[in-house]
Amino acid sequence: MWILILIGGGLLVMILGPISFSGYGDFDPILNSGVQVIITLLLIALWVVILSKIKNWIFKKQITY
Repeated sequence: MWILILIGGGLLVMILGPISFSGYGDFDPILNSGVQVIITLLLIALWVVILSKIKNWIFKKQITY
């Protein structure tokens, strides 16, 4: 489970790091950070759901034996 969490964090850094917008003057850093935060929160929520499903599947499989 920890390995999956670390992989997810690494993927977030690799995917979201290069995202940047330009042409909005002084709002560029705020816009970049805001978009990255929104995308990160959505991906974290999705990752938690996926890990929860995997955990439930593993424990359900162990109980039936």
